[in-house]
Amino acid sequence: MEKSKVYFTDMRCKPMGEGLLKKLKRLIIKAGIDSIDFERKFTAIKIHFGEPGNLAFLRPNFSKVVVDHVKSKGGLPFITDCNTLYVGRRNNAIVHMDAAFENGYTPFSTGAQNIIADGLKGTDDVEVPVIGGEYCKTALIGRAIMDADVLISLTHFKGHEFAGFGGAIKNVGMGGGSRAGKMRMHSDGKPEVRVKYCVGCERCAKNCAQGAISYGADKKAIIDHEKCVGCGRCIGACNSNAIVNRNNSSNVALSCKMAEYAKAVLDGRPHFHISIVNQVSPCCDCHGENDTAIIPDIGMFASFDPVALDKACLDAANAAPVIATSVLSERQQTHGDHFVDVHPETHGAAQISHAEKIGLGSSEYELITMI
Repeated sequence: MEKSKVYFTDMRCKPMGEGLLKKLKRLIIKAGIDSIDFERKFTAIKIHFGEPGNLAFLRPNFSKVVVDHVKSKGGLPFITDCNTLYVGRRNNAIVHMDAAFENGYTPFSTGAQNIIADGLKGTDDVEVPVIGGEYCKTALIGRAIMDADVLISLTHFKGHEFAGFGGAIKNVGMGGGSRAGKMRMHSDGKPEVRVKYCVGCERCAKNCAQGAISYGADKKAIIDHEKCVGCGRCIGACNSNAIVNRNNSSNVALSCKMAEYAKAVLDGRPHFHISIVNQVSPCCDCHGENDTAIIPDIGMFASFDPVALDKACLDAANAAPVIATSVLSERQQTHGDHFVDVHPETHGAAQISHAEKIGLGSSEYELITMI
């Protein structure tokens, strides 16, 4: 089988020469983005806006390069992400848009509108078949992402405390899942009520199609797990963050589910993937802070194959030297994988192996370096 092509350029820029943004444009053109028919096509550019307080997320300047190029080809690009499952500054569309603006993602800086793909409360999703899925037969994906004709992932490659690393597969799979979809990936169980936070508003019961939610004498919600199907609608409906999922999947299962969700998002339409390997923080951009980068900046990668892209980024990151002032330098480096050294309970390679198994892409790649 022919190896997937992954294109790469480093982050070196000569004084008075070409800047990073021009290099990025040359890279995506070299990688073949122009083979996609963008004319009048709604194009979702899937990114991570970054949790406010974190400064390692991708600057919006990178997004503008992609937006401008899609527009030059007649496309209709928008920048998108889904709401988060955890409590933070991105768990509903209002605070999510505020966070995006605070981090510089505005139509004035990127040239495109921000659209929160799963709607106001994270409940606007589409149930999509997972062809070849072993963990998930269907996936709950943000509606705006599924409404798009073309999907481009623009990813900040970094560490992750559950998935090992966050690359294109995580950006598309976990990031494309609605709040209920995220719960399915994170949990093998069903939601529970944190009684002290419940205000008895009954919004959760109104959003439960199974009639699984009732109220006690204290007017606190009670979830009947015999009736509950684990859809997570109640989590999105609750304005008090009183409903949570407790029964977490293993990290291997989480990685496999993310791969299956990514396949659900990408099957049946054109897609293209870009990863920026810089400011490689040990944890996800979902944190409201970022630790010192664990390795030096490496460069920018692009491919039509998200699996090959993640493998190329992972290989490059693991071949890089350790930054002496980082958390990685404090850990025993015995796993042959920088990200597992930082988070020994993770199994990031499962993302790649399972994605390859279900036909999302290939871990075999040819790296083509662009000067």
